[in-house]
Amino acid sequence: MLRGKKICLFMALAAASTLGFARGYPSAKPIRLIVGFPPGGGIDFTARTVQVPLQEALKQQMVMDYKPGASGMIAATELTRQAPDGYTVLLANTGPFAIAPYLQAKPPYDPVKQFTYIGQISHGSYIAVARPGHPAKDLKEFVAWAKGEPGKVNFASAGNGTSTHLNGELMNQVTGLDMTHVPYKGSAPAVQDLIGGQTQILIDAGSVLLPHVKSGKLKALAVTGPKRDPQLPDVPTVKELGFAGMEAVGFQGLVGPAGMPKDVVDKLSGELAKVLARPDIKEKFAVAGSEVHSLGPAEFAAFVKADNEKWAKLIRERKLQLD
Repeated sequence: MLRGKKICLFMALAAASTLGFARGYPSAKPIRLIVGFPPGGGIDFTARTVQVPLQEALKQQMVMDYKPGASGMIAATELTRQAPDGYTVLLANTGPFAIAPYLQAKPPYDPVKQFTYIGQISHGSYIAVARPGHPAKDLKEFVAWAKGEPGKVNFASAGNGTSTHLNGELMNQVTGLDMTHVPYKGSAPAVQDLIGGQTQILIDAGSVLLPHVKSGKLKALAVTGPKRDPQLPDVPTVKELGFAGMEAVGFQGLVGPAGMPKDVVDKLSGELAKVLARPDIKEKFAVAGSEVHSLGPAEFAAFVKADNEKWAKLIRERKLQLD
């Protein structure tokens, strides 16, 4: 009888402790937001857009911590080593969570099993761009031009294993081209070399490319989403141009280490959803060529799993490997 009372008391204390932790979170210390790419790119834009309103909602400072390298895998790997207490989270995106690990002979982590999915923030089409002086007016004309220049056409990317890399490989597969991949250390240098004429095409996020398209430094050839970008209403989709197999959207969201308490996940997910419902936040993403696409933990995890399957299939078929 005494033993039974002790067990009940222990369970009650444990429940009270969990409830107290949830009510007190976040109060112990600032939340560390890891960003796996350098400042100035699309991932940085998303992180900065949600950082301030989210820390205001949580009433706790959120500190940006840049850990660039290895197509975002350095940051993702670091997250797997952190305590699952909600005080370290990561701005996740397509490259390190649906592509890069599958390019390794020995993946450094399992994107599906080794993380807690908190909430999707956005998704958006990619834009295929070339220099303004390029003779092609759209992607269909670019493909025809490239077929007349065998061995001379390069596509730029933000690095091996990034979504920009796989978008180029997908274009090769769908169009029958054999463009050479030229990887850079981030989107910014890739854009600059494209403008300078060292490469011929880049397929990257709207948050990266729209300012250059609108300023006239780059020409948009197509968008990869299922519908036209409201910011580029005259630019056709890849499907409209006969390349339906090139359709792709990039995702971004918040993740934590595996094993985070449900109450903490619910707190973060709930406050993130409220931030993303704000009209001013939606407008910021829209102007940048992206779209707020708020998903809860279970839906976000399912979305990432499906994206993993898509890109892993392309990697197998193209026999791509980085090591």
